Amino acid sequence: MSQQGKIIGIGGIFFKSANQQQTKEWYAKHLGFADSGYGATLPWREKDNPEKEQMTIWSVFPDTTKYFEPSSASFMVNYIVDDMDALLDRLAKAGVQIDPKRQDESYGRFAWIYDPDGNKIELWQPL
Repeated sequence: MSQQGKIIGIGGIFFKSANQQQTKEWYAKHLGFADSGYGATLPWREKDNPEKEQMTIWSVFPDTTKYFEPSSASFMVNYIVDDMDALLDRLAKAGVQIDPKRQDESYGRFAWIYDPDGNKIELWQPL
């Protein structure tokens, strides 16, 4: 896909755990995922722009989190996009369910969509 508004990477893998601290410790001990407070940071570089470093955040949420709602799934994937407006426009035209909420932070723009099973997907356009 050569058009703007495409996924260029995975920005985060988020999942719920009834034993959040124990799960974080298990992943740190056995897989080396050291949680920095917001999750483990896994750096990588873009194939077509190798001087630019990106990151994927791996994070355990408490099983009581409401962040994934209205999805009842125990996970959520965050995808990095190159052009949020172009992607959302194309998805809207295709009839994809788009959450009306938007969030702008110092590190990027966020939006959410839902797949056919109702799983919430987070979209992130870094600044």
